[in-house]
Amino acid sequence: QVQLVESGGGLVQPGGSLRLSCTASGNIFSIDVMGWYRQTPGKQRELVATITPTGTTNYADSVKGRFTISRDNAKKTMYLQMSSLKPEDTAVYYCNAFIRTTSQPIRHTPYWGQGTQVTVSS
Repeated sequence: QVQLVESGGGLVQPGGSLRLSCTASGNIFSIDVMGWYRQTPGKQRELVATITPTGTTNYADSVKGRFTISRDNAKKTMYLQMSSLKPEDTAVYYCNAFIRTTSQPIRHTPYWGQGTQVTVSS
């Protein structure tokens, strides 16, 4: 089984910072693109940022200049450094990763973490 375990969520004041992490474990052959998504009650899941195995990143316009996504392939871990946080950043943040579990020529398939709550409030 493959698991994605997230940590780092919590309550922070506007303008503050928070660092999320996501570690993959289990029967993993390789990990392709990883990303962070977020969701607020009543809204659809929103892409926050993605990162390729070689470090190419993509950000939603709403977080550009404030969030930084990174990954450590050896540790099978992805991070999201969030700065200058705003109340509208409040959401459940989900880790996503496309993972291959065998050396057989199959596609990487998506896996999701359990989500971690980020609340930005004074």
